[in-house]
Amino acid sequence: MGERKGTNKYYPPDFNPEKHGSLNRYHNSHPLRERARKLSQGILIIRFEMPYNIWCDGCKNHIGMGVRYNAEKKKVGNYYTTPIYRFRMKCHLCVNYIEMQTDPANCDYVIVSGAQRKEERWDMEDNEQVLTTEHEKKQKLETDAMFRLEHGEADRSTLKKALPTLSHIQEAQSAWKDDFALNSMLRKRFREKKKAMQEEEERDQALQAKASLAIPLVPETEDDRKLAALLKFHTLDSYEDKQKLKRTEIISRSWFSSTPGPRAGSSKAGSSKAGSVLKKLAQNRRCAPVGSPITVEDLGIVRRRSREALESLRLAAETPKPGEPWVPEGNTQDRPASPPDCSPETAETPRSRGPPGQAGKRQDRPRSPPGPSQEAAASRDTPHPGTLSSSLVADYSDSESE
Repeated sequence: MGERKGTNKYYPPDFNPEKHGSLNRYHNSHPLRERARKLSQGILIIRFEMPYNIWCDGCKNHIGMGVRYNAEKKKVGNYYTTPIYRFRMKCHLCVNYIEMQTDPANCDYVIVSGAQRKEERWDMEDNEQVLTTEHEKKQKLETDAMFRLEHGEADRSTLKKALPTLSHIQEAQSAWKDDFALNSMLRKRFREKKKAMQEEEERDQALQAKASLAIPLVPETEDDRKLAALLKFHTLDSYEDKQKLKRTEIISRSWFSSTPGPRAGSSKAGSSKAGSVLKKLAQNRRCAPVGSPITVEDLGIVRRRSREALESLRLAAETPKPGEPWVPEGNTQDRPASPPDCSPETAETPRSRGPPGQAGKRQDRPRSPPGPSQEAAASRDTPHPGTLSSSLVADYSDSESE
């Protein structure tokens, strides 16, 4: 900066270095220009910064520490060899002038006039700060050997007490010495924290969109996790309970329909007929005595006669017995066959060619005493109690449905 100014200075033609010495003397000016306008009075204009908070006596306004003013600086005395300077400045809010001066004994500034200090001071001894040595104490240290020895011992004891703290401060300073590594670690930690915050924000937004929430979500805590682990949400009836209830209803309900519905078709008619037959069988089994043998009539099963049995019956019918009404002979070729073990008592004759009135008479006629052939047929029709299941099967192989 000085080289630039030196090379760019203008020297007029009548400038004589031996006579003038410098351009400032040639122009009869001071190097500080307007700041040295009162230099003849011992006053220099400087830029002064307020050392602490004050209250102005003129406008009663607060002036904070660090506010700068154009102050007049002059020397007013000495503290030993240290000069004492006084500063005079005008308040920027009113026409009041504020005067302050230095205090080398206490390393502070003192307000002379125009303002009041805002008391925010503390005792330097209580704050463990280094205190300045007073003049009397300094003279005593220089003249009294015993006082100097005692003062030295007190200083050494103070040093021993402060040594652990000083060593700890030195270790902390050495640990924070590498600025680049510390800066890199701090930036890395900041990036990780920022990434975690972004992921958490994305999860919160996804949860809000899924649940249609418009409220902000707070971060989870350990108490929230423990409370959520204690809670258990389930439906009133689980799948297993529903299945168990359905099985219980199926087992407990009746196999037979209480009120038969309208016949919609052949399948419904067949199912209702089969249900009625099974119901009748169950009633007959409940009503039958325990000791009596079960017959085909008790079960209510109707069997159709086979062709051989029909032939034998036709031959027996051709020879009428005394006291038995005559039945006209019909065409027995188209007559359906019945099982060979069917007795004439439980057999039913389909399609009789005679008049309709004769069928009723034939059913109501008194039975003839059983002969040998009828006893054999009855013995074949009477099932053994141990073979009850075999008697429930009817032979429909030669029926008319073919």
